[in-house]
Amino acid sequence: MAYGRRATGELDGRWRYHSTMKFRKVIALVLLGPALALADELPDLGDVSQGALSPVQERILGERIMSQIRANAAYVDDPDINDYLNAVGYRLLSNSPDPGGPFEFFGIADNSVNAFALPGGFIGVHSGLLLSAQSESELASVLSHEISHVTQRHLARMVAAQQRAGLASMAALAVAILAARSNPDVSAAAIAAAQAGAIQSSLNFTREHEREADRIGLQIMEKSGFDVHAMPVFFERLQKATRVYETGAPAYLRTHPLTFERIADVQSRIEGVPFRQVPDSLEFHLVRARLLAFEGNPRVAVATFDDMLSGRKFTDEAAARYGLVVALLRAGDFARARKEVALLQDLRAKSPMIDALAAQTLIGGGEIEKGLATYRDGLRAHPSRRALVYGYASALLDAKRAAEAVDFLSRRLETRSPDARLYELQSRGYTALGRRLLQHRAQAEAYVLRGNLPAAIEQLQLAQRAGDGDFYQKSSVEARLKELVAIDTESRRRP
Repeated sequence: MAYGRRATGELDGRWRYHSTMKFRKVIALVLLGPALALADELPDLGDVSQGALSPVQERILGERIMSQIRANAAYVDDPDINDYLNAVGYRLLSNSPDPGGPFEFFGIADNSVNAFALPGGFIGVHSGLLLSAQSESELASVLSHEISHVTQRHLARMVAAQQRAGLASMAALAVAILAARSNPDVSAAAIAAAQAGAIQSSLNFTREHEREADRIGLQIMEKSGFDVHAMPVFFERLQKATRVYETGAPAYLRTHPLTFERIADVQSRIEGVPFRQVPDSLEFHLVRARLLAFEGNPRVAVATFDDMLSGRKFTDEAAARYGLVVALLRAGDFARARKEVALLQDLRAKSPMIDALAAQTLIGGGEIEKGLATYRDGLRAHPSRRALVYGYASALLDAKRAAEAVDFLSRRLETRSPDARLYELQSRGYTALGRRLLQHRAQAEAYVLRGNLPAAIEQLQLAQRAGDGDFYQKSSVEARLKELVAIDTESRRRP
């Protein structure tokens, strides 16, 4: 993975926090590229002209967009980072107006200070935001704001109001912005052609959403034990950093104007709330170190953490040593990584992220049994942490212990929510065991969860021709194939 962020970590005019609901989908489209014609890819949501989308319609739309995001290189497919975001997100969500709704928090590899919500409770967080937040409360202020947009149904009402014509114009705007990146001389005309007037007319409506999201977000933060004063502090810093951009940008691109009025409104709401010292979690620092360690050249990353540790220029020593080990593993220096892991463990810092890194380091250095034992110890304490689950299964497969891996994965899939990567690992295990029908069936389920029904159908067809499997397994494949074909046929229909 690479997270293209400046080594200085300073904000500049390109680092801006866009949160207007319409532009969140634009941001997603920009990430996906001009090939994604969202208006043509959307499922039939029925007649939405009479009001907001239903929760089911929102989820369908969000899943369709997420299937494209997950397939894009910008999606941070890192279990440690995404588990952390979901831990903080669900801590906030439990104190929101709709604590029972399904949500998924995920990372995006992008150096802009940004977060966005999609229909159905999907919330993306840019790596630039994680790295620029100076406290966990600042990160929580953005997440609580995004959660509020979803729970208050802002996005559902926006999509319903715009319907398909609005989505088509957003796709056009995404292409225009991409064109502007490569040819600034034509950007103004291209963006103006992308229905700039319609975008400007919607901003007054969405500013009301922003004020409400700030208000609800502050309530969520306070109930969740975070420092509410972090929200205006973060907004003020962003406003100073983006002042040059905002004064020179076209009005219709000011998707999230951080005005003095808005900041003053937030400050007035917390005027009577006393300041509280809320310590950051260890994992907040570990995730930031992990992101830094994945940036640029691995040797440069190693040197950065060496300098940080030798000069004691760190906020948390365990996080700095953790980042150094991640960078060393990227550089292939397993011998030194093993020594640094020992120093990290001597600090007595406890986290499943450290357990997973220690196991990975041991296995990378050839100490397979010690690494597997470290994974098992970590799983006993943290059975739901995906980095430990994925790492242990992968290590078993790499050690040619496919039968153990398949048994472990099958038990996980029986007791946990469906997981595409678990099915992919299971498929690898069945491949190693020569069980072709089960191999293709597992891969089909992985494709289903990643939103690729045609590929899933193809895998089930291959399973039918595999030439192995018992009667029950063959019947299961046939029934699942009929089900997916019916779903795929229905999804292709147009009104």
